[in-house]
Amino acid sequence: MTSSPPTILAIDAGTTGVHALAFDGELHPVAEAYEEFPQHFPFPGGVEHDAREILSAVDRVVGEVTAAAGTPLAIGIANQRETVFPLDADTGKSVSRGIVWQDRRTAARCRELAEAGKGELVRRQTGLVLDPYFSASKMAWMLDHDDAVRATAERGALRFVTVDALIIAHLTGNERVATDPTNASRTMLFDIERRVYSDELLETFGVERSMLPEVISSAGDFGEARINGAQVPIRGVLGDQQAALFGQGCWEAGSSKITYGTGCFLLLNTGQRRADSSAGLLTTLGADAAGQPCYALEGSAFAGGSIVQWLRDGLGVLKNAADSSTVAQSVEDTGGVVLVPAFAGLGAPYWDPDARAAILGMTRGTSSAHIVRAGLDAIAFQCADLIRALRTDAGLPVERLLVDGGAAANDYLMQRQADLAHATVERSVELQTTARGAAAIAAIGAGEFGDLATARAMSSGRTVFKPSLSAARRAAECRAWATAVERVLTRP
Repeated sequence: MTSSPPTILAIDAGTTGVHALAFDGELHPVAEAYEEFPQHFPFPGGVEHDAREILSAVDRVVGEVTAAAGTPLAIGIANQRETVFPLDADTGKSVSRGIVWQDRRTAARCRELAEAGKGELVRRQTGLVLDPYFSASKMAWMLDHDDAVRATAERGALRFVTVDALIIAHLTGNERVATDPTNASRTMLFDIERRVYSDELLETFGVERSMLPEVISSAGDFGEARINGAQVPIRGVLGDQQAALFGQGCWEAGSSKITYGTGCFLLLNTGQRRADSSAGLLTTLGADAAGQPCYALEGSAFAGGSIVQWLRDGLGVLKNAADSSTVAQSVEDTGGVVLVPAFAGLGAPYWDPDARAAILGMTRGTSSAHIVRAGLDAIAFQCADLIRALRTDAGLPVERLLVDGGAAANDYLMQRQADLAHATVERSVELQTTARGAAAIAAIGAGEFGDLATARAMSSGRTVFKPSLSAARRAAECRAWATAVERVLTRP
């Protein structure tokens, strides 16, 4: 009987589902499994996750992959970042549902803090903007409004954890509760220059240091998981967007990528130089080739693949997400329809949590196909906004875009992206670069697989989309988009 080749297990715990993949020494996936988990919407603007549903999905996909590929050498984790859960440190269980990064319930509190002059403190220490997107105001809300959370805090057992730390606590049997700098940098409590939690911000949000997990290197020792009766080390953790940056091989300053997931995220590695934005982007932490912290500029559009999910599940105009490209191309254009997907407010470069979605320009001749096409175009328009902001901040032409994520498989969308951003889009043959980044950081942490830069998956073929839209047409379409966005903005 032949034994399975050595692998690294990557757990990619996203916003709508959990992906597990086993990667070989060339960073090619040899087995994978995926499972969605429910989304909970308790009130307009509220989005919650149940920790039990996420962890059950983790257990099932890990079991399926390891049954096919064998016990891995090590585990790497990538995760949706700002979503936060109130963990009972004594039991390792979440005492309430987690509040998801898309949730807007703390918008008023963030406005109050901004009016009190706290925005500059947040920007200076964390590189972020005062917005409900990030974890800190969610923690404060739970302490103020959730009796179970307050009772756990009074016992001294409360730990606010992001999804990485939630999974680590689960896999290690509650023996370890830890996070890494890329996830900590999204809490709005972490000083990205000193690499510690900020006393000033902890006081601002009423969160005690003891309520937060330990922060260790992204390629560090996160404890051991029990897999197939064996103890398997967890040796790598990255927030999902930083994992995608890492998995694309963007290890040097000046390299960048866009991930098309539930949201869309543009990241540029700026190396050991902190770059602050004047155009609405965020300064955050990534990981360099050795797994150590580096700086990055990030643009976040809150609605990406979730637009297609809404077209399918909410509006009912798609049977399957994969049909969106065909349906969009069944009409010549959008017929003047513009969809502004502010379902959870607008992220970069607008940062308006109170903006709400709108479909504009409809007539009696508007069909569901026009709306589907407008939905896909909205993804490309948002990313084009981010690219223009990056060009302004970085002073770079940004002529080449490396892309990944589920929605990047959509040829129509990728061509529209090339046209609207006026840049060449390069899509890897293997789209699961977030999981590959998790596997790669774990391989570094475990000292496995040698020089990852030479791994064949890092130089796999790419599909190229070149811009073909005239400058005049592109300018006209972008003006129509900008006009539609102005209609939903609540801030000047």
